[in-house]
Amino acid sequence: MNEQTLTQPRGTVALFATCLVDLFRPSVGFASAQLLEQAGYAVDVPEAQTCCGQPAYNSGDRKHAKAIAKQVIESFRGYDYVVVPSGSCGGTITTHYPDLLRDEASWAQAARELAGRTWELTRFLVEVAHVEISGVQLDGVTTYHDSCAGLRELGIRTQPRQLLAGVEGLELREMADTDVCCGFGGTFCVKYPEISERLVSDKVSNIEATRADLVLAGDLGCLFNIAGRLKRMDKPVRAYHIAEVLAGTARTVTAIGEGEA
Repeated sequence: MNEQTLTQPRGTVALFATCLVDLFRPSVGFASAQLLEQAGYAVDVPEAQTCCGQPAYNSGDRKHAKAIAKQVIESFRGYDYVVVPSGSCGGTITTHYPDLLRDEASWAQAARELAGRTWELTRFLVEVAHVEISGVQLDGVTTYHDSCAGLRELGIRTQPRQLLAGVEGLELREMADTDVCCGFGGTFCVKYPEISERLVSDKVSNIEATRADLVLAGDLGCLFNIAGRLKRMDKPVRAYHIAEVLAGTARTVTAIGEGEA
């Protein structure tokens, strides 16, 4: 990424790490923070942050979803931007919080205000920070999976591809049905395992048809699901979060699902 010559930060960014990053893939959080700092922003990770509440919301548990949303709103007050390396969590905050809290005037206003400051990582890097990736190299062929929430709730499609175009040595080959669900869907894969398995098996077949070495995405839920199916089907394709590739750290961490039982 281009070196920044700014003596003062361009603003303060609170990184919403997400549960999956925090508990299973911290390297995504570190890569995200690195990208934001290189873009000239002061980065903080509020310690009080918790889950965005999406599992409760998607399961119809509005009582607990509201409580979690209020806690998130309080934890992220005062920052210029909130950046999330997940279209799924980003969509929950920007799209669903205002609706969830619409009947409580003060909280509804606070939810709208937070939604206006919240960005998914690749969209922030392209549309706000105007980042151009340079000095990052990763030789290989990759394909990209468009996650449902990022694509449909946040309009994320061209942004990750624009950023990946700056990675030297990396060839992007689009798979068929790249915008079709991988079958994860949070609690969907638990409630409808047979449908989920069919969807992820189709996704793996489409990945394999590109002859790609890597599969990338912006949501860890999708990546864990895809990586798990790749492993069970004994396919030699490695899965990484796009932040790990853009930050140049993919070569220093194992692929998602590697080394796991």
